[in-house]
Amino acid sequence: MKHKGWDHALKVTADGKGLVGHAGAVLLRKAADQAGLTGQLSAALRKKGTSPLLDRGVVLASMAAAIALGATSMSDIALLAHLAPVLGAAPSGPTVRRALDLAGSPAVLDRIARARAKARAHAWKLIEETPAGFPWLAVAGKTLTGWVVLDMDATLITAHSDKEGAAPTWKKGYGFHPLGAWCRNTRECLAMLLRPGNAGSNTFTDHKEVLAAALLQVPARLRRKVMVRVDGAGASHDLIGHLLSMASPRRKVLFTCGWIITEADEDAIRLLPAGAWAPGIAQDGSVEEDKAVAEVTHLMSRAENWPDGLRWIVRRVKPSRRQVRNLTAYEKKTGWRYSITCTNIPDAGIAGVPGSHHPQYIDVLHREHACVETAGVRTAKAMGLRALPSKAWQVNTGWVIAANIAADLAAWTRLLGHCDDKELRDADPDTLRYRIWHIPARLARHARQRTLAISPDWPWTQAFLNCWHRLSALPAPT
Repeated sequence: MKHKGWDHALKVTADGKGLVGHAGAVLLRKAADQAGLTGQLSAALRKKGTSPLLDRGVVLASMAAAIALGATSMSDIALLAHLAPVLGAAPSGPTVRRALDLAGSPAVLDRIARARAKARAHAWKLIEETPAGFPWLAVAGKTLTGWVVLDMDATLITAHSDKEGAAPTWKKGYGFHPLGAWCRNTRECLAMLLRPGNAGSNTFTDHKEVLAAALLQVPARLRRKVMVRVDGAGASHDLIGHLLSMASPRRKVLFTCGWIITEADEDAIRLLPAGAWAPGIAQDGSVEEDKAVAEVTHLMSRAENWPDGLRWIVRRVKPSRRQVRNLTAYEKKTGWRYSITCTNIPDAGIAGVPGSHHPQYIDVLHREHACVETAGVRTAKAMGLRALPSKAWQVNTGWVIAANIAADLAAWTRLLGHCDDKELRDADPDTLRYRIWHIPARLARHARQRTLAISPDWPWTQAFLNCWHRLSALPAPT
């Protein structure tokens, strides 16, 4: 049967004039410029005695914008060539490679980190001044005002060909095992360490390095209250000791860590009376009658081997069909699956957060860390980290930096340009691409002016225009 209708008298040609695809690139580039990031990167990547045709800082910012738009390889920078009438001359693939190779060198990595920190300090100050304010994390209906929440997690990047540093992974794959630290408040990737695929999940030195780099990305005025969350795979005795040592009279550092349960821990759980268990709490604050939480600190025989000031919270849930085969003998006997969270949140709770001392709140606070898999890791994968494009380690290190910058630009565009639109303010990269960044436009020139015209019928035209005008009105960094 031949279908007729929509394609009747339809002709497709390739002779359109003044057309611009992915017009949202102007928003990402504008965010980089207004935050001062482009200028800071230019200074960080400047090599004495050289004068490249294209500024290396502009090349790195352009590559980051392309990654945000969906680029997965260096050759995808060709997309920006289509936008050259708007953004200016686009770098070639070889130019991008040289810029990434430079950005991935050890000496330049530190300069780029300082450049990002300066731009971030200005961007966060502007975010605080928006009507919506800074996005303080809300857990179970309680807002952690003043607390910057850092989520640490490692992820796997598959290598489909032989690349420098690639190695077998614990999941029987092949590739890389980078470790990152994300700011849960803004969904920025503050720091990421590229590692071989066989790197450990709980290597303390790597966690210490990434955490230190992430804290340097947080503006000094906001480092007074920091919460760090790590899953059970990353937790270690050394890391918990280090987290405890980070607190000072001028800085509060709280943390929650996953815990690998041993038979001794199961013995402690076995001693809990039935009345010790309380119903669990969901992320929205509602009661979960089919789940239960209790504090097991006073029964933990292993506690004497750990520093003072720690608490252990146990949670039990009915196992899913997938989890049944991995249950321990004790779990099979009781019909529950158990997990334990270790924390230094005191018995008095978090100041200014009522009820935060309860085991149920600590449990839901730590479980919110799972959002790093969606808001953090998945965003990173969507921002150029599903694969690494080069055989060279240093170029791939530069690519990781560009991908992290792409996440920065996406966050600043959301929180500054869409501050009055809750849906877009919290949107993931795929939603922003579909609605805003991939919007088509037409470029017109008249009286020495360039006009980028958006279709008035596009459902999110006003959101695009509002974002552009807000970004354009932002004050430059001083």
